[in-house]
Amino acid sequence: MQYVDEFRDPALIRRTAAEIRALIDPGRHYRIMEVCGGHTHAIYRFALADLLPPNLELIHGPGCPVCVLPMGRLDDGLSIAEEQGGIFTTFGDVMRVPGRHGSPLERQSAGVDIRMVYSPLDALRLAEREPDRHVIFFAIGFETTAPSTALTLHRAKALGINNFSIFCNHVMIIPAIRAILDSPDMRLDAFIGPGHVSSVIGCRPYHFVARDYGKPLVTSGFEPLDLLQSIVMILRQLRDGRAEVENQYARVVPWEGNLPALKALADVFELRPYFEWRGLGFISQSALQISERYAQWDAERRFTVPGVRVTDPKAAQCGEVLKGVLKPQACKLFGRACTPERPVGALMVSSEGACAAYYNYVHRRAEVSA
Repeated sequence: MQYVDEFRDPALIRRTAAEIRALIDPGRHYRIMEVCGGHTHAIYRFALADLLPPNLELIHGPGCPVCVLPMGRLDDGLSIAEEQGGIFTTFGDVMRVPGRHGSPLERQSAGVDIRMVYSPLDALRLAEREPDRHVIFFAIGFETTAPSTALTLHRAKALGINNFSIFCNHVMIIPAIRAILDSPDMRLDAFIGPGHVSSVIGCRPYHFVARDYGKPLVTSGFEPLDLLQSIVMILRQLRDGRAEVENQYARVVPWEGNLPALKALADVFELRPYFEWRGLGFISQSALQISERYAQWDAERRFTVPGVRVTDPKAAQCGEVLKGVLKPQACKLFGRACTPERPVGALMVSSEGACAAYYNYVHRRAEVSA
């Protein structure tokens, strides 16, 4: 299969792992952050850490959109739908995220009309079929999924569908990376840049990482060889004393980004003055809101938003794991009170969450072997 089999070739993987070992300075400890949750999932799934020297540490970043969403935003969206007697729609990975009064799946079992959809366009079609009900789509994701929300609003406007609105929670990756770089308790040598987000925004926005902070960043794909090649490219830069932005995922990521998608984003959205991120706090201009041109489809303009702020359970250490300060297994609740079947935090819910990835691919394997 083109672009899959060749990136899982055992001989090439062994050769690339050997090159990594050759590039490593045995007297130095390397800390490289993979920003994207999809990369974290791939690293655990393919046991890539087992191929790396012990002094090369991969740090998990905040690139899982479900994981960085504060609990209060979910409660806000659900409360609007309930008060309006409407239909709450969202993606499947949000359905099990814990809220103050339970997850959407639990609220659904209690009688609230909550439906899982595969795209915002599915929610719009539902509004067309049920013109007497208001349908709210709980939009979530980085720049990867924001274009589909924008194009759905284009269609809602063109068709004049008024019983539909978006509760927008789209966030942006660049302010999150900057917040991590500015964090006093985080020391990093380089970044593996997110592949999916970069397929929309391109590579140019990352230049500040190299220019202002002196850190290499290599945008990577998601197959084993993608990630190992990206590490090789980073180590060559560190060996040579360079700090540049490079694109390993050139077969998917255009350097300047997806221009039609960026145009749709610019038309529909504008920057929020600030937005709260789980684990990172409030970050200025780090999220999108629906612009005035599409105000009648903005749930936050049409309805009263409670503005709920809810902290994670005290024993859960989601914030520390999100920032890369803690490994998932170091959390007090991991594998005991918090499991994929009964998650306490969002990092255990989403398939891109570091805790879920570690639990499924490392923790369970260790239990079986024991």
